Amino acid sequence: MYVPAHFTADEQAVDDLLARHGAADLITATSGGLVATMLPFVYDAEAGTLRGHLARNNDQWRQPVVGEALVIVRGPDAYISPSWYATKAEHGRVVPTWNYVTAHVYGRLVVHDDPVWVEQLIRELTERYEGGRPSPWSVDDAPPQFIAGQLRAIVGIELMITRVEAKYKLSQNRSAADIDGVISGLTESGHDAAATAVRQARPK
Repeated sequence: MYVPAHFTADEQAVDDLLARHGAADLITATSGGLVATMLPFVYDAEAGTLRGHLARNNDQWRQPVVGEALVIVRGPDAYISPSWYATKAEHGRVVPTWNYVTAHVYGRLVVHDDPVWVEQLIRELTERYEGGRPSPWSVDDAPPQFIAGQLRAIVGIELMITRVEAKYKLSQNRSAADIDGVISGLTESGHDAAATAVRQARPK
């Protein structure tokens, strides 16, 4: 990944992204070509892993991986209009761009065809996305036989992380006035998460 110096992220920012991201893309190189699946992951910082699951009928888990597997994680992203820059009125030498937060997570992919392992993963994923709701759903709310059938239909996967390349492209290369304009423009356009990311990343 091409990462200019002003778009680099510190270790804490990367950990936060991996812990809070939504669904991500698992990409593997196989003898038959590239294969990709979008799915949610649980990040274990202490173990250095991303854990998820695939449908048993998805052949990606059965195909031997050539080299490392890759998971592409994303944070907020949004189109940036040059009309938001203060410098547009000064000299007009501005163009559109796109702000985004992303991490390319590389590692060795391990398959867990084990219902106990998969059930623990499903409980962690459920707690992550249901925990903050007023009436959270629990795995135990469903009939045990139904859950057992669902677990048989999926296979666990675990990425043993070897390296992470992250990029936080959030207008850090613009002037303070331009950054103010970007934050205002994103907020007015309803891109609150992207506006917050730019605000948090602005140079001190």
